[in-house]
Amino acid sequence: MTLTELKYIVAVAREKHFGKAAEACYVSQPTLSVAIRKLEDELEVKLFERSANEVAVTSLGEEIVRQAQSVLEQAAGIKEIAKRGKDPLAGALTLGIIYTIGPYLLPDLVRQSLSRTPQMPLMLQENFTVKLLEMLRTGEIDCAIVAEPFPDTGLATAALYDEPFLAAVPSTHPLAQRESVTAEEMKGETMLLLGTGHCFRDHVLEVCPEFARFSSNAEGIRKSFEGSSLETIKHMVAAGMGVTLVPRLSVPKSAFSPRVKARRADDDAPHVRYIPFSGAPPTRRVSLAWRRSFTRYEAIAALRNAIYACELPGVQRLS
Repeated sequence: MTLTELKYIVAVAREKHFGKAAEACYVSQPTLSVAIRKLEDELEVKLFERSANEVAVTSLGEEIVRQAQSVLEQAAGIKEIAKRGKDPLAGALTLGIIYTIGPYLLPDLVRQSLSRTPQMPLMLQENFTVKLLEMLRTGEIDCAIVAEPFPDTGLATAALYDEPFLAAVPSTHPLAQRESVTAEEMKGETMLLLGTGHCFRDHVLEVCPEFARFSSNAEGIRKSFEGSSLETIKHMVAAGMGVTLVPRLSVPKSAFSPRVKARRADDDAPHVRYIPFSGAPPTRRVSLAWRRSFTRYEAIAALRNAIYACELPGVQRLS
């Protein structure tokens, strides 16, 4: 039994697919399949139920996978202990980040990091929250920027900032001339949502919970549509297909002109108007998470300082 084999079975359990697991482990599918078969033969147990369409973990396999995750985390901890006597800022820091934050924070964050700690390059991994948390547990990444809430996995966390949401509507929409909107006023609209797996989808449904039932049945086809990214959703809004909610950092600078009260983006036709919510706006809390066994505390502190040095318009920084 090797750590590599344990890494492979954890990847298959996460991906539910041998091909995708092989890609995540940077090996060929035959290499991964042979290694897992070898481990199953050694343990004399069946870890996975294989079919043409999906891979399921057996009941005994689930217990073995959990133990494998623990072993991988402990192995990563040994490496981190060995680094204690070295410069904690020397060497790459592997950072995970969710899809709805990465495109808007990373350009400035990478510049700040290169300027402040050039000896600590950021190795970036963009993914869904649930997968990033699994990668943290197995030591595949060092830390992750995610939006709360997320499952309590015994990780260390530090809140970074609270980010408000804005309504995004076509410039021809009746709400486009409003200075502010309410969640109640969004109820009668065709809502554009991110696909299942994006935590921001859940945030939108918390603000407008009535769309949860629309997006889960056939009737909902008339009331909600899905997109693969926030940028795709915004193009759909520009095309007049509906309205949505977006996080503040995703709004282009061109949308905030002091000469117009409603928020406007001038790079789409028809234009998108970004409108704040009246009263206390819906928000999401963005946090940094890392394993408690991770010993490069100075690296985490340097990353937080680089994030705080970024231009974060419209958000409330937290210390």
